Amino acid sequence: MGKTQPIWIKDPLAILADGAERGVVVNEGRIVELVGAGREPATTGAAVVEAGAHVVIPGLINTHHHFYQTLTRAFPPAMDRELFPWLQALYPVWAKLTPEALDLGVTLAMAELMLSGCTTTTDHHYVFPEGLEDAVDIEVAAAKRLGLRVSLTRGSMNRSQRDGGLPPDSVVQDQDTILADSARVVGKHHQRGPDAMVQIALAPCSPFSVTTSLMRATADLADKLDVRLHTHLAETEDENAFCQEIHACRPLDYLEQCGWLGPRTWLAHGIFFTAEEMTRLGRAKTSITHCACSNQLLASGCCPVCEMEEAGVAIGLGVDGSASNDGSNLMQEVRAAFLLQRARYGVGKVSHKDALRWATQGSAACIGRPELGVIAVGKAADLALFKLDELRFSGAGDPLAALVLCGAYRADRVMVGGHWRVIDGAIPGLDVADLIRRHSAAASKMQAG
Repeated sequence: MGKTQPIWIKDPLAILADGAERGVVVNEGRIVELVGAGREPATTGAAVVEAGAHVVIPGLINTHHHFYQTLTRAFPPAMDRELFPWLQALYPVWAKLTPEALDLGVTLAMAELMLSGCTTTTDHHYVFPEGLEDAVDIEVAAAKRLGLRVSLTRGSMNRSQRDGGLPPDSVVQDQDTILADSARVVGKHHQRGPDAMVQIALAPCSPFSVTTSLMRATADLADKLDVRLHTHLAETEDENAFCQEIHACRPLDYLEQCGWLGPRTWLAHGIFFTAEEMTRLGRAKTSITHCACSNQLLASGCCPVCEMEEAGVAIGLGVDGSASNDGSNLMQEVRAAFLLQRARYGVGKVSHKDALRWATQGSAACIGRPELGVIAVGKAADLALFKLDELRFSGAGDPLAALVLCGAYRADRVMVGGHWRVIDGAIPGLDVADLIRRHSAAASKMQAG
């Protein structure tokens, strides 16, 4: 196979990088040159993409999601409920998941993310009703079709209602099955190195849906296989009460007892940590995913991101599940996080660049991918290009700030590993109307009865 032709993304309207006023040159999946003001590229023979109408940022990275939940958005029986009763209303519906429905839910979630400027996404899939044993394989196949970079987690639940947990028996698995399949999907799909397009992490759902034995065994397996760990933690006060009642300690203490507190781990939500616990997280290099929209919709609380960062904790962003957001738009999540944290901390503590940093560099740190999230020589050629040609942007003085303040939500172009995956606001080869039709039918069938 011959070498690819370099691409010069030329003279952008604005770019989130220093010394790249005239754009960037990418080749072989990498950023090979930043072109400063008054310069021409040193790279020869590059194809030119005129970017004078575009704001260029690193591809956004989504570090927490539940793809299958696109099938239960705005589900009436679950509306206006807090987390535990919300879950109890939805588990019976999720128990009806089929391979076909999951494929549609995954494809739609990934497409929605890509169109919002997302180039890398995680997913936390933890429901495995009978017949859905190959859920992670279905997700990998969809990601490869779309060309999206993914860090998929093999989730799990083994504490059902009969054991004092929340989920029904129909969606949980036993520990041996979970561990065996975790090893299988890592062996089959996990890629290593800076060019990896598919990575696998291990992700028991939460302290209230798995046993201590599974938590510890999963940590041991992740260490053996050298993969990352992910779970929900400190999302609600109900979770704190559960841990105190069942484990006689707070959630972070429980996590540490199970061997999870370390740089391999990133946690979703992280709302209810004490100052001492934040210091421990920072010391351990354990990261946190902030899910602003979900936390607001479920009225769970607000992640203390500034205190976290001051304690040395990396903060990423996640859209969370589409049943608690109810969307999969990462650019909108950036704005939501900015507004929520600005309201909490004030104008002197949180800027639009902080929110963009959380969704790029911070998210890259969560998933252990330092080659992502930054426009710099040697980094992955994962880029999102936005136009400012809508009514909402008219009159904007700072193009980068306009993305966040004026509410950008759809990218014009998205590049993953040097390949254009979104062109003119569309995913080449994807029939969106047909996808919506089939996805809506699958959702209606699941929600019926």
